[in-house]
Amino acid sequence: MQLSSTLTWLVDAAGASPGAERFLAELGTRLIADDMPLAGGALTLAVPHPIIARRTWLWRAGNGEVIEAVGFAPMGLGSAGSLSGDAGRSWLAGLAGGAVHEDSVGAGEGGPLLGWIGPRRFTEAEADRLREAARFAAAPLAALSARATLSAALEAYLGRRSAARVLAGPLRREVGETIRAVLLYADLRSFTALSEAEPPAAVIAALGGWFDCIGGAVHAFGGEVLKFIGDGVLAIFPVGEKPREACDAALHAVASAKAGMAHLDTSRREQGLPPLSFGVALHLGEILWGNVGAADRLDFTAIGPAVNLVSRLEGLCRPLGRTVLISGAVATETSATLIPLGTHALRGIASPCAVHTLPDG
Repeated sequence: MQLSSTLTWLVDAAGASPGAERFLAELGTRLIADDMPLAGGALTLAVPHPIIARRTWLWRAGNGEVIEAVGFAPMGLGSAGSLSGDAGRSWLAGLAGGAVHEDSVGAGEGGPLLGWIGPRRFTEAEADRLREAARFAAAPLAALSARATLSAALEAYLGRRSAARVLAGPLRREVGETIRAVLLYADLRSFTALSEAEPPAAVIAALGGWFDCIGGAVHAFGGEVLKFIGDGVLAIFPVGEKPREACDAALHAVASAKAGMAHLDTSRREQGLPPLSFGVALHLGEILWGNVGAADRLDFTAIGPAVNLVSRLEGLCRPLGRTVLISGAVATETSATLIPLGTHALRGIASPCAVHTLPDG
């Protein structure tokens, strides 16, 4: 049987597409070259992500542009968003005068959805060709979905930069690189007492609110959460050409987290719950960013003297009566106004550390 150029591409090369965006645009372009009257297309994939349930890519034939829409998962334990082509279907319906043609790709529920529209209603022969293309697309889309699933899962557990590094490097112990970064370490105070006094559901809710505030602020200003350690958070702001930019970004994140926690505490008081006090420390230094662990069980993390220092510095928050403490290394680089608190010895750190805080810290 002689295959069209579109089907030949789906069999031989489509599986190597770098992503759903390129796959959809290439498939649509090839269908048009094979005399299929298309005005646009849509591809919807399920996503194993804590917030996003599905992603839909929308392709416009006129200019080749591809845009993306996301569908959010319902909140709650055990919830799962069903795969829906509503976003693609609605967009296609407004793009041209034809009727939307949609195919579920692969066997079973939850598989990819391919949708198309033309300037007029597709003939039965054209619809058959689109269904045939969807059947041939099953294998390459399965490969693409598997890669997207792996990437999304790693990003959810490791963070975007760390996930990319894991995917790019060999899965062996002691593989990593030395980078310079602003480190942020934050910790809830009196969490043990809270855990003993409150039911588990209330403790989980408190942790979720805390992590949303600090993690959301870190990500909003270009940082990345590396670890949730009990009730603590370790995050990094990698340094580019200008250390000041990373330092200022980290300080903006701290200010945002403080504002978020103030709002959270207001909500907790209205529910008759105690406020959540916390401490945050910032330090600038070099870290080894990579794989550590056992021969067959790895962890991707950051280690080094800078990590030890920032965690010890956060431990000074309570003795000094401050919420935010900033090392001299950050203070030297930032443009923010800081208040010096003198030089302090840190447990397990050989040299004393110059310590600063924010005016409202």
